[in-house]
Amino acid sequence: MASPSALPLTRQHFLAGLAIAIVGAVLFSTKAIVAKLIYRYDVDAVTLIAFRMLFSLPFFAAIGLWKARTSPPLTNGERGRIVLLGLIGYYLSSFLDFLGLQYITAGLERLILFLTPSFVLLISVFGLKKKITALEWIALLTAYSGTVLVFLHDVRLGGANVWLGGAFVLGSAMSYAMYLLLSGQLVNRIGSLRLVAYAMCVSSIACITQFFLLRPPSLLVQPMAVYGLSLVNAVLCTVFPVYLTMLAVERIGAPTASQAGMIGPVSTLFLGALVLGEPITGIQLAGTALVLLGIYLVSRKKA
Repeated sequence: MASPSALPLTRQHFLAGLAIAIVGAVLFSTKAIVAKLIYRYDVDAVTLIAFRMLFSLPFFAAIGLWKARTSPPLTNGERGRIVLLGLIGYYLSSFLDFLGLQYITAGLERLILFLTPSFVLLISVFGLKKKITALEWIALLTAYSGTVLVFLHDVRLGGANVWLGGAFVLGSAMSYAMYLLLSGQLVNRIGSLRLVAYAMCVSSIACITQFFLLRPPSLLVQPMAVYGLSLVNAVLCTVFPVYLTMLAVERIGAPTASQAGMIGPVSTLFLGALVLGEPITGIQLAGTALVLLGIYLVSRKKA
């Protein structure tokens, strides 16, 4: 039986993991705002994601080389899963996300990506036979109530291509859900730093290769603002959040970490208004309140 003094530490460990997941979700959500700013310079999705990964690759490669020297070698099975994670988690998911952002607002993009927790939970329940607590379901349904409010509002005001953009972002959410679950099974064996470094190197190579296959090298010459925004996109919206997300998955598991990502649509809503001038209405604020309530319910989960 655990001593009474050990119990608060366990609770603190859970809340610390939840806080890490929330910070990672906010930073990751900011990429939608940065992408919208880059699109103002007539940069397409293929070029945007290539710049993002070009600036990210040195960070991940440095960490990957360090971990390769200080960690035991990987098995062939682990190498194969890392390649798969790199392709579905940050190549396919990011590419579909940036394609969708060409047609919908940053706020609606975050809203659709909020479906990720439901995919994680459903795959966990029906595919991996894992138990989901009643409190997690209540938290998810509460936050979804707020999401539906904002979704109906944004779709009514959206343009003709809102469904096309929404479909791309929905595919991104499904890809990222698979990434979270597969990484959750692997991260405890090889460590979060190592896993993210290797998977992101795979993703970076795929994105850069895609650019040179589909676009002329002359598109690498862009205004200085594009380079600056791409650096922000790479460091603050990619390198930091992916490591924070992996640390959160390591501490509290993929389902809970993904539910904490509910804060993403909220942060994007206000950042979109502040930076892009996207409007905030009473319906959106009501939905935001429900999303925050859902996060609070997650924080009440017993470790």
